[in-house]
Amino acid sequence: MERNIEIGESCFREAKGFTLIELLIVVTIIGILATMAAPSYQASVIKAREAALRQDLFTIRDVLDQHRGDQGKYPSSLQALVSAGYLRAIPKDPFTNSNTTWQEMVDATEEGISDVFSGSDFVGTNGTPYNRW
Repeated sequence: MERNIEIGESCFREAKGFTLIELLIVVTIIGILATMAAPSYQASVIKAREAALRQDLFTIRDVLDQHRGDQGKYPSSLQALVSAGYLRAIPKDPFTNSNTTWQEMVDATEEGISDVFSGSDFVGTNGTPYNRW
């Protein structure tokens, strides 16, 4: 006669999950890494917005000069640049997220927009306010 000896299942059962301590350690490590990465991410976002602002200002100023060269005078508004076909649309200011906040500088002698600045009051990474770039 064979003798079957049964040993309790709980002694030989394999663990099929993570312990609470292991999960806490992983979550803590992820939290530390995220905390270290957040400032770098924010700095990258600001630098990207500054690059977009520089490009937008360069484009608008170039188009203003082209309009003056073609028409003999500066346009009366940024919308006039769109109407005349110099721009497809007025770009959005990257910091105000609006295309209506651009500060238009009017040339007193020619009575037209000769320059444009951002409508944001924030200060750039170079220490100059964006509305003075």
